[in-house]
Parts: sequence; C-alpha cells; structure tokens
Amino acid sequence: MGVYEDLGITPLINAAGFKTRLGGAALPADVIDAMSAAAGATVDIAVLQARASEIIARATGAEAGYVTCGAAAALTLAAAACITRLDVKKIDALPDTHGMPNEIIIYRAHRNSYDHALRAAGGKLIEVGLNDRGVGAGVRSLEAWEVEAAITDRTAAVAYVVTTPEDPPLSIVTEAAHRRAVPVIVDAAAQLPPRENLRRFIAQGADLVAFSGGKGLRGPQASGFLCGRKELVQSVALNHLDFDIDLKLTTPPLDLIPVDRLPGLPHHGIGRGFKVGKEEIIGFLVALKKFVEGADGADETKRFRRLAEGIARDVSRGHTGDLEIAGPPEAPEIHVDFQDAESAASAYRLLAQGNPPVIVSEELLTQGKLVIFVATVREDQAQPLAAAVGRALSARGSRAPGEEGDLRPVRKSTP
Repeated sequence: MGVYEDLGITPLINAAGFKTRLGGAALPADVIDAMSAAAGATVDIAVLQARASEIIARATGAEAGYVTCGAAAALTLAAAACITRLDVKKIDALPDTHGMPNEIIIYRAHRNSYDHALRAAGGKLIEVGLNDRGVGAGVRSLEAWEVEAAITDRTAAVAYVVTTPEDPPLSIVTEAAHRRAVPVIVDAAAQLPPRENLRRFIAQGADLVAFSGGKGLRGPQASGFLCGRKELVQSVALNHLDFDIDLKLTTPPLDLIPVDRLPGLPHHGIGRGFKVGKEEIIGFLVALKKFVEGADGADETKRFRRLAEGIARDVSRGHTGDLEIAGPPEAPEIHVDFQDAESAASAYRLLAQGNPPVIVSEELLTQGKLVIFVATVREDQAQPLAAAVGRALSARGSRAPGEEGDLRPVRKSTP
C-alpha cells in the first residue's frame, strides 16, 4: 500500500496534461531526492531566494528572479510590485490601492480566468483593442497607439498573455509601454518548452515574466517563478517574504531586500499567504538546471514520440481510423475519435470511473474526441492506459441504446 492508498484514495493515470487539479505530473527522481534532502534541514528563506534570483537571472538573461508558489501567485506578486515599487507604505496598504496608480492595461482578447491574479493585488484592468482578427470580423488586432492612448497617470503596468500564435507581437506592446515608462507583465505560464522561451520574452522587452515551475519544466507542482528587472523583483520580495525580524539584529541579503534604500521593512505583505517552502525552491532549482543543461530536448522528444506511438498502436488494434497522433513533437497528443460529443463524454466518464481511473483532456470533447496528453503519462502507465481506452472504444455501440454504460447518445424516436 502507498501513501494515497492508506487514505483510501486510488492514484489515477493523468493523461490530461499539467493540470493543478490533478496534481500535475509525477516528479523526476532527482527532483524528489533534492526536495527530500531540503526538507531535512533549515535555511534562511531570504538567503535562499537571493541565491535562486542569481540562478534564474543567469538562465533567463534577466536582472533578477524569484521563486513563487505557482504562476498565478507570480502574477499577483508582479502586479503588486508594479503598483507599489519600493514604497513600504503602499506595500502595507495592499490590496487597498486608493490614491495609487493601480490600472493595468490588457488587450481585450487576452482576458482569461487567470487575470483574477492581477486583480487580487488591487489592480484594475483596463481593456483595450478589438478582437476583429480572432472572430473573423477583420484583419486587425491590438495596435501600439491603442496601448499608448490608454496610459494615464493612473497606469501601473501593461499585462500581456502569450498566445499561440502570438497576437499581437510582444515587441509592439513593450515598445509602446516603454515610451511612456510603464512596465510590462508577461504571463508565460505554459510557455516552457521550448527552452529559448526562458530568454525570449525578456529579450523582447518584458519587465516581469511569470512562468510555471510545475508544467513543462517538471519541477514541483506548487512552484513558479518570475524573472525581470531587479527593482521590480525586489518589490516582489518585499510584498512576499516574512519580515518579522529586527534589523538591529540581522541583515537580509541586500541584493534582494535593499534595506539601505528603505525607511524600514513592511509588515507582512499581500503575498504572505503565497508561502513557498525550501523544498519547492530546491526542487524547482534542480528542475531548472536540468531544463537549461539538457542537450537540446531531442532525447525527451523522441521518448514522448515512442510513448505516443506505443499507446496509439495498442489502442488502435481493432480500431483503425479512430485515432491520430497530433500536437507539436515535444508535446505529442493522441486524439481518439468517438464520432460525437455525447459518446465522447460517456467515454470520458467511463475512463474516469475505471480502476485505475484514467483522466484524459476534454478540450476537443465538443468535436467528439478525447485527447491523451502523453507528456504526463509514465512509461509504466502506458499499457493500462491503452487497455482502458481500447475498452472504451470497444464498448461504443456494443450495447443497446439506453443500456447502462452505453457510450452512444440515446436518441428518442419521434411519435
């Protein structure tokens, strides 16, 4: 019995992707070992974050970096940093932003459920631009003049969400914002791999970039990081760390906490509830090192491809034409076609209720397809996963409509 079975919980096969609600993917052994070793000792967290800042800066080409408890927390801390800068009084006041520049400009087509993280710091979102290109109403998207026209003395930052394809190009936004001396926060939570993205957004002028540590980087699920301008990262630390200390007795690392430039330290800031432990910081740093030093990702890409082909081969026995391998080489997906949305939904439920439970992605459910995200499937899970999906395909149409467990839609006859 394992730790989950002892609690009466059956571990599932995660074929849905790096989902927080599913706990992400299983961690590599060296990350687990590093976190275990970190848990057995104590360390000054500010000193550890200062060292992490140096390592992140080297990896990203930014001035500084900071480890957070996920990318959403990184966005809240980034917004707080742009609103307060190094003003201790403002740090103490958040999320009350009365009298402060608190507006964050964002392209209307970039609005999503995660922009709540920006608002949580006290930011007020100001939408600009029209999504003509996205809805097929025209060929234009956000333009530089729209960003500049929205900037006032109440503007704290401009937010940009990396989309695929990127629309508009980030450089258009950063150049417009910087002409008015306004920082740009980039949400790049799911943009690793490829490895070049570690540096790309900083090179294009971003002032703070938020990444997840628990997705393609394969670090702890409760990790993320920011990279960017040093003064903004210092503000992140001031909005986040535990400052129940006496400066007459101790001196925090000045590169991260510039007490020589402050009238004093803030009380616990808005980020105090976003605690990141020594275990997550160490596990993240090990994962980042592996990601940066990996040859070129070719071995991992080949492994994912072999895994996808093996699963697809096992599933397709007797089900030719029901599936295809899609997605980019570094993150292959298997699309399993159940012909219609209702049948696919029934198959999804059947898989989720199996033993072991199998959770696949529902992103193409309305098209009648289930998506198997290969990167979160362990090698030893490939066979039971394929067997479960094969059974679901075989069950499709094998029962009379309306029979318990039927995977086809029940069609009522007309009178």
